[in-house]
Amino acid sequence: AAARVRSTLAAARLGLMGHYYSGMLDIMTDVTQVSIVFGTHAEIVEVDELSALAAEADEAALTQRVEEFYTAFDVQADCPPEELRRAARTSVALDVFAARHRLDALAYYYQGSGNPANEDTMSSIILGTSLLTARHIPVAGEYEVKNALAMKIMDCLGAGGSFTEYYAMDFNADLVLMGHDGPGHIAICQGKTKVRPLKVYHGKVGRGLSVEMSVKHGPVTLLSVVEDAKTGFKLLAAQGECVAGEIMQIGNTNSRYRFPLGARGFVNAWNEQGPAHHCAVGVGHVAATLKKAAALIGIGFHQVC
Repeated sequence: AAARVRSTLAAARLGLMGHYYSGMLDIMTDVTQVSIVFGTHAEIVEVDELSALAAEADEAALTQRVEEFYTAFDVQADCPPEELRRAARTSVALDVFAARHRLDALAYYYQGSGNPANEDTMSSIILGTSLLTARHIPVAGEYEVKNALAMKIMDCLGAGGSFTEYYAMDFNADLVLMGHDGPGHIAICQGKTKVRPLKVYHGKVGRGLSVEMSVKHGPVTLLSVVEDAKTGFKLLAAQGECVAGEIMQIGNTNSRYRFPLGARGFVNAWNEQGPAHHCAVGVGHVAATLKKAAALIGIGFHQVC
């Protein structure tokens, strides 16, 4: 499994679409170093091309994709039909786009402000990118190159790899609450992923449909690809448990995690290693395999718990 991680990354084509999220200095990455260390090819792709493909989607394809949404997701009753069709148009285009560029993963962020076609595309992308992620083409929002790699590594191990970050700590229950807006990994969710309409996106341009889920309850592993002065990058891992409990119903992925170090101990130990604020979460405990993968790639490894 560790050898598969190394060979997959060395042959992978990582699509980069758009630009960084302004002010997120911790996620900015030397893409040349990514190719040197992992062997991964960075393919620069254009939002304009995706918008053009969306405009070409025919009615039969849109109808079929909406039906697929109802199969793959728990579509809430208040989701407007026009928003489902808008998401279907972008989803159909994404499939063609990924195949055309032979993408194995994608990192994206683009506002599209001032260009109605691009803004429409980027505000209707979440369902399509969630489907791609479940089909082993992980998609990381906010142009998070390092986390696209982390998600691909977890996908190689069959653990999933859903885009996540801290958003709160429950000191009374000694839990860390983690999740993110944008695409979620619907193949590792607890139950069925809900689709909810949002009147405004969280920190993003526009409005539209979003996904809400919790990772499957049970053992989980967090993975971050961290920049390292000695080896270019290192893998940072932590093993814990996703536990049941109330999550915020805000159209985002949300989960409750317990770690052997406790909430305070985990957050301190994790951030001492200098990761960006995003990570990939997968089901099962796979840190031992990640350590072997790091050794094969020739990079560092640190496990906090």
